[in-house]
Amino acid sequence: MKKKLNYLILLITIISMVGCTNVEDASDTDRETDPQEVTTVNTNSEKEETNTTDVDVEETPSQQNNELFSGYKLIEVDGGVLSGYREPNVVVDIGYGEREYWAFTNEYGQLVRVIADEIILQDDRNEPVLSSGRYYSDEAKVPGVESDVLDEGHIIADSLGGVSNAYNITPQDITLNRHGDQAYMEEVIRSAGGATDFEAIITYPNTETQIPSSYQYTYTLMGNKIIDKFDNVNPDEVNASLGLTGSDPSDSNSSNTNDDVSSVDTDGNGQVTIKEAKAAGFSMPITSDHWLYPYMHDADKDGMVGE
Repeated sequence: MKKKLNYLILLITIISMVGCTNVEDASDTDRETDPQEVTTVNTNSEKEETNTTDVDVEETPSQQNNELFSGYKLIEVDGGVLSGYREPNVVVDIGYGEREYWAFTNEYGQLVRVIADEIILQDDRNEPVLSSGRYYSDEAKVPGVESDVLDEGHIIADSLGGVSNAYNITPQDITLNRHGDQAYMEEVIRSAGGATDFEAIITYPNTETQIPSSYQYTYTLMGNKIIDKFDNVNPDEVNASLGLTGSDPSDSNSSNTNDDVSSVDTDGNGQVTIKEAKAAGFSMPITSDHWLYPYMHDADKDGMVGE
């Protein structure tokens, strides 16, 4: 009986010791776990604060456009729309395809500004270009273009990737558009393979007309900033009034030899521009049978330059 009692006492003692050990282990585990949880939270917090402080936040194109378009309503207009009406205080993309050329109107519906980060030349191999060298068969009928002396002048030409709706067209003097400063500027950009930082500012004599009085173009070619500013007038008449046309220009198809191209190509780059040809006394257009034709750029490939 006594031996059984001793066994019972021993069993109770062992059970008591095991229970105490489990309690202590659990207590130790709790003490170790709590600091780990706090550390994890603090680490995440520190990472979040570091990311917020150290990482530079860059503006997305959408954010930049929102600032650029502030005060204007962004609308979409098909590039071939012939209507001459423009909505006031709007901005329209007038670049063909994926190009982004932005045109702005004022409160009177006048086209006053066109900008483009990059001018991308027309790609007649991969784009649906007509035989005329244009994307569309006609241009928007902006009030004023019905005049015999005014063209449907592109701010950004087809050859430079511009469309033909009213947000890229202004009534422009025929000679200025086809043979003058406008044509010369377009030729310079084409010859350079494009341009960057392009901006056109269009000025009007009053708030009622859609016929500009002057243009100013700013763009960058091969790192050089260029500013072209000219009035919307016939340059030949201006030159005549200034006494700069001393003699009648020779016939455009007059005979000559290729050796004389150096006297026409004044900058010696092997390419004769319309301005250089006219300065040398040649009238426009220069046709495909003329000796100068191979040295000139025929944008629409119709066998005539400066038509």
